Amino acid sequence: MIKKLVVGLAAVAIVVLVAAWAAAPVLSAQALIRAAKAGDADRIEQLVDFPALRQSLKDELNAELAAQMRRDPRMAESGLGGLGLILAPMLLSGAVDAAVTPEVVAQMVTTAEAPDPTVRDQPEPGDAADEGDDIHQAWGYRDLNAFAVTLTDRDHPDQRLALILERRGLFSWKLAAVDIQNDARP
Repeated sequence: MIKKLVVGLAAVAIVVLVAAWAAAPVLSAQALIRAAKAGDADRIEQLVDFPALRQSLKDELNAELAAQMRRDPRMAESGLGGLGLILAPMLLSGAVDAAVTPEVVAQMVTTAEAPDPTVRDQPEPGDAADEGDDIHQAWGYRDLNAFAVTLTDRDHPDQRLALILERRGLFSWKLAAVDIQNDARP
């Protein structure tokens, strides 16, 4: 009888552990969204791996900029287009490093838009919080160590911003990357 009780308790403990492990990214994502809507910069600091996020944004924005330059016939025909492709990543890198702050993360979360590093005005925390009601959220694992919250503004359904949370330990998750998806591109 005691053996069955021990086996039963062990099974319950395993189920609880697996459920907590699977729910951890959802709880972290919800905490990030709440902190963004509240404009809680300190909490956002705890929930974001800023060096990894900045690198991800640089990669995404560089790819988008290069694609735009290749699509522009004037840039493709001009010798300056190649120079622009060489210089753009350096310029964009410094701008992203300076621009990605907890306030900008809050704006990304509440507007479903990647930051524009060329704009220097910092958003007011209360400004973006009112826009969050028009944002559709889709949640799901990308793999065992990556969880995505895909945000879509209902007014622009062809543009999505996926916030990628990565595992940091057994139960801890942090925003570490973004995936900018734009179906409107030709």
